[in-house]
Amino acid sequence: MKIVGLQKVSLIDFPDRIAATVFIGGCNLDCGFCHNRWMINAGAIEPIMAPAALLEWLAARRGKLDGVCLTGGEPCSAPDLPELTREIRALGFAIKLDTNGAYPERLRALLEAGLLDYVAMDVKAPLDGRYREAVRTPISLDALRRSMALLRQSGLPHEFRTTVHPLLDRRALGDLAAQLDPTDTWVLQPFEPSPEVLAEVRALPALSPAEIEALLPTLRARVPATSLRAL
Repeated sequence: MKIVGLQKVSLIDFPDRIAATVFIGGCNLDCGFCHNRWMINAGAIEPIMAPAALLEWLAARRGKLDGVCLTGGEPCSAPDLPELTREIRALGFAIKLDTNGAYPERLRALLEAGLLDYVAMDVKAPLDGRYREAVRTPISLDALRRSMALLRQSGLPHEFRTTVHPLLDRRALGDLAAQLDPTDTWVLQPFEPSPEVLAEVRALPALSPAEIEALLPTLRARVPATSLRAL
């Protein structure tokens, strides 16, 4: 595992928690709209600290922080993620996982071990050929569906979230809403054309926050707990 970034305090990454956000390098996807593209290839990045150093840092912040958000990259691409979550849990912190859902069996193991308190799973496009276009990588749509089902069955607080990138138009958002369950919590995020985004994606138009806001009543007809999270 390579820890490639640390946000020492966040009030927004973990709902209702004062948290540290830990960035774990490496991802199995190659999304052109990702603003963390620099950490996709873990082999090309130097870690900023070892897991043991992170745990030592967290131990000194008990009573100041009450949660840890594990994000990336894709944390579940690290085989030793369960070990790190156990050590963080032993320090008394709640744990939130950000994941793309591509590793359902690893997600299942974390859930069954009781190592997570909240999960945010990215759903990047409708679950059809458009998904592979968005992530620029072959991916098992069945694996994504299994991860979504695991979260729904877990009883654990969770959300599905979608960045409204340039490849997602009004029709695609409507199609995605139709593939979600009415009981899901769905969070939409506006696209941010940061320098890390691929130039060809950054040059494309994306729905603005106002345009997404205008779509909410239609989307909520299918998924009532749909919201727009401002940047």
